[in-house]
Amino acid sequence: MRISIGSDHAGFELKEKLEEHLRELGHDVADVGAHNTDSVDYPDLAAAVGRAVSAGEAERGVLVCGSGIGVAIAANKIAGVRAANVYDPEMAKMSRLHNDANVVTMGGRYLPEQTAREIVDTFLATAFEGGRHQRRVDKISALESDRA
Repeated sequence: MRISIGSDHAGFELKEKLEEHLRELGHDVADVGAHNTDSVDYPDLAAAVGRAVSAGEAERGVLVCGSGIGVAIAANKIAGVRAANVYDPEMAKMSRLHNDANVVTMGGRYLPEQTAREIVDTFLATAFEGGRHQRRVDKISALESDRA
């Protein structure tokens, strides 16, 4: 699977570990940065991952900042992105099953590496359930036209 991954400085170390894990699993991973722990602005990295997913250059996105909240907010400003900030594998599963999330965000300051790996693995392995949930996802997509 083609995956775009990014982080700010606070999420850098966890992002690096997740990138290595994803490559070991055979995924094609594009790292948009950060490339060290120097301070960067998380909206820039979230936009880069979001745009890659929105344009079809990546099938899914992974973002890490200190809490996961800022990158989720920023990524969700990109048309076609449904970013979910999750803290356990069950949330990752539900974000895919019911919301067809295409970007997962996590808090590098709050998650142990093993939990983050389980989140990413679950997020990538879970298919969208469709059915009654498709109508709701369509309504979310329609909200993008409300942006001025």
